[in-house]
Amino acid sequence: MTGATTLSAGAAYPLGAHWDGRGINFALVAPHAHSVQLCLFDAGGERELMRLAMPVCQDGVWHGYLDAGAPGLVYGYRVFGPYAPQNGHRFNPNKVLLDPYARQVVGQYRGQPGFLDQQAPLPALPSSAHVDPNPFDNAAMALKAQVVHAPYDWGSDAPPRVARAETIVYEVHVKGFTQLHPGVPEPLRGSYAGLAQPAVLDYLQQLGVTTLNLLPVHQRADEMRLQQIGLSNYWGYSSIGFFAPEMRYWSGQAGSTSISEFRDMVKAVHQRGIEVVLDVVYNHSAETDEFGPTLSFRGIDNALYYHLQPGNPALYENWTGCGNCLNLAEPRVLQLVMDSLRYWVLEMHVDGFRFDLAPELARTAQGFSSTAAFLAAVRQDPVLAQVKLIAEPWDIGPGGYQLGNFPAGWLEWNDRYRDTMRAFWLTQGASLGEFARRFAASSDVFQHRGRQPDASINFMTAHDGFTLRDLVSYNHKHNHANGEDNRDGSQDTLSWNCGVEGATDDAGVLQLRASLQRALLATLLFSQGTPMLLAGDDIGHSQHGNNNAYCQDNPVCWLDWQHADHALAALTGRLIALRRRYRALRQAGWYSGATQHDGHSDIAWLTHDGAALDEAAWNAKHRSCIAIRLGADAGKETCLLLINAEAQAVDFVLPAGTWRMVINTANPALPERDVGAGLRVPARAVVLLVSGAAIVDALKGAAGETLALADDLAEISARAERSQPAVAS
Repeated sequence: MTGATTLSAGAAYPLGAHWDGRGINFALVAPHAHSVQLCLFDAGGERELMRLAMPVCQDGVWHGYLDAGAPGLVYGYRVFGPYAPQNGHRFNPNKVLLDPYARQVVGQYRGQPGFLDQQAPLPALPSSAHVDPNPFDNAAMALKAQVVHAPYDWGSDAPPRVARAETIVYEVHVKGFTQLHPGVPEPLRGSYAGLAQPAVLDYLQQLGVTTLNLLPVHQRADEMRLQQIGLSNYWGYSSIGFFAPEMRYWSGQAGSTSISEFRDMVKAVHQRGIEVVLDVVYNHSAETDEFGPTLSFRGIDNALYYHLQPGNPALYENWTGCGNCLNLAEPRVLQLVMDSLRYWVLEMHVDGFRFDLAPELARTAQGFSSTAAFLAAVRQDPVLAQVKLIAEPWDIGPGGYQLGNFPAGWLEWNDRYRDTMRAFWLTQGASLGEFARRFAASSDVFQHRGRQPDASINFMTAHDGFTLRDLVSYNHKHNHANGEDNRDGSQDTLSWNCGVEGATDDAGVLQLRASLQRALLATLLFSQGTPMLLAGDDIGHSQHGNNNAYCQDNPVCWLDWQHADHALAALTGRLIALRRRYRALRQAGWYSGATQHDGHSDIAWLTHDGAALDEAAWNAKHRSCIAIRLGADAGKETCLLLINAEAQAVDFVLPAGTWRMVINTANPALPERDVGAGLRVPARAVVLLVSGAAIVDALKGAAGETLALADDLAEISARAERSQPAVAS
């Protein structure tokens, strides 16, 4: 502990706490504050040792320099100013506040009422009203920051920089992926270190995915409501520290920290040629609504950080559904987000970001704008220009659905793809025309302003909703364990239980469900655009009908490796290998339909009897079968997809030429073989044929490419039978 009892002036930049080898500079943005105190704590963050006045406020930045301060110092802030919620201000020096630039967080919010800034809810007050802040001093329990100096030897680590047209996204929860994995040492399960284990990386590499999309890893604070009923925000969409890795995913290994372990994980993943993309939540904070806790932003400068309701600044705008919205139209808030993004790229070596509820980040006074300050700042940034940027293109505010409206260079989750493909395969609610538009990367949505097919992130399932197995096992959501009487989660699932709701031992139902899972995976991986798989869909993981399992930190969400569907995983790996083998299945540019020099168009849509689809066929919903010829070019590869979503087999007439069947999802064990002028496609199946130069390539066979994956899964299963993974009650 330093002996200094005052701070010298220091500097207003950089923001946060930075050790220069001699002392620590502290800088905090709080332009509406009257004064700020730096509070120093013991190593555990439980006992306040000293309060030091920040001596200077320059351009809204309070700053001071602690001579002889050293890394490891634990600190927080008390910020003084008016407590007037009716005017947007919630300063309360009785609350110790977390530095928004904290690299490492000490402590955990456990829903204690001592974090509330007022003693009683006061949502609506006249501007002249006087309100007293909550006098309880929460210093002992408050979240604090720890000063970090963390040099790291990255060695030869370099970003894989997977081309966008080659990208296959795999959405992963750090804990859930390895918590029950028998190939991961038990002390490392559920951690960053667990994800870096050879057994895990071997599987991912053999599966063939290129890009791990990690669910949020920023330090989070679980909602009070969830904690009161014994649950947590397992998915992690309740961030409070935009620079700090979530401590709950640190294994606690001696000699490591959460920062070093995260870096080790990224480095290990990169060594396998796989990217790491973070799901980031800059649209709101864990402080929730006006009745939520004061952890950081609310007490530092509420009127600066948040969108407040114009008619009553005591209330927050809630375009996120999470109680508040961060205001990136404010330059200092935008600076926070940009600094955070650059930190994760430059210091943690991540390869991109998926932005939760991205339209909220680009809202102006007039609503969403594709030229908003955030999007403009990202576009011109030399660091962020080199990484993948993925938008969830909707929020719940006015005009919040913005699919296709993000700038060139962005990728976007395409829910129209999801809904159309589910309807086509499961509810017979999509026309062939709608199916074709989504299959061809939704050109009606994305083919403008220089955007390419890879802008469409195609997915059948994601963390939010049913898993693939549950999609074909449940007609209705079963979210009772979430404590909301099954009111939460989407009602419109576009799912089909195949005749029985939930678990069954009916062989016919199980066979039908397996066929549909294979067909859905093949459709996803053979569609134009960027495919995204939900981790666990490849091994048949079920959440038992819960389609909003955000608060289930238990075997509902932890992947069940012991009962992994080996055949489904092998098929998934084979489908990925075929996509990578045949360029026609992953075009970087748009198919035009224009006639090539061999007299064929580069894409053709055919009926089962070989004729071009006419207008009536495009719009009809009574037929759910189609043939798609891709990449027709004399002397080069041509792929032909036969898609039959009907309940009976369909006879397809094939275009003239020599065709070789490389996979039939109805029976993936069938060997590759040449076919004649026609082919019967079983019910609910996808068949891939190749012609031209592609036949030579096909002769190499795809089976060998998945043997290693099948062997790996078999070994996982064998280990599982020998072990008894811990299961939380």
